[in-house]
This record gives sequence, C-alpha cells and structure tokens, in this order.
Amino acid sequence: TRTLDTSEIFVTILFVMTDIVTFSKILSDETRWRILRLIKQEALCVCELADILEMPQSSVSSHVQVIRKAGLLESEKREKWTYFRLEARYLRPIARLEAFFHEDNANPPWRDDEEKMGKRLEERADSCCPGPILLKPRRPRTITGSNKR
Repeated sequence: TRTLDTSEIFVTILFVMTDIVTFSKILSDETRWRILRLIKQEALCVCELADILEMPQSSVSSHVQVIRKAGLLESEKREKWTYFRLEARYLRPIARLEAFFHEDNANPPWRDDEEKMGKRLEERADSCCPGPILLKPRRPRTITGSNKR
C-alpha cells in the first residue's frame, strides 16, 4: 500500500509553482529543457535520459531532481528504477512556450534527442530498465525530422 505525503505536494504547488521566477529558472537551463521535451509524452528513467543526452547519470539525476522538486513531474517507481514524465497540467504551458519561441523540432539537438529516444525505447525490452506500467505514453511516438535512421 502506497501513501501520499500531501504536505510535500501542498508545499511544492503552493510555494514553488506559484513563483514565476522559480518556474523560469527550471526552464532556463538547456539540459532541463531537453529533459522536459523528452518526457512530455513518454516516461523515462534517469539511465535512459543519460543515454539519450549522452551525459553522466549523476548529472542527469541532479537536473531531474530540480525539476521534480519544482513539482513539474509525475513519477512511477518500478523495482529499482523511477520513471519520470511531465505532469499533464504543464503540457499546455510548455507547448505555448515552444510555439511562442517557434520550437518546431527543427533545432538539431532536439531532433537528435527525439531520434535517440526512439532508438533507446526500442532497446528497452532488452535493457536493464523494465519500463513503467502506469505511466503509459500519452500518444504514439513518432520520430520527427527529415533524417530518420
């Protein structure tokens, strides 16, 4: 039986996410922005994110914890892995920011991230990561860009 510590949620939502400066700081780091883009629709664990971003797991984990503490993530613990996905209520604000700044997946790092994610998810069944059960993809995954591999 799982219990939910509502005090942490209350504190996070009331005191952190009502602060536009804190929200902006979360989005202002390129690595955190790349992570948010990857976990908008698909739940990923830190080792999958590290593989996709080609960064050490410790660095990716630190960024994920900053985003998590700000209340932007939902998570699912499965065995020794925790899978993270962007909370549904932040999909629209993030999409509006992308549209405002004309984020149309034309930026090579983002396009490469999505392609790497597609490859990494194809390997999930044969990897150490069992994959989430409850945090199903929000929509079918498609690889964007003209140079699909």
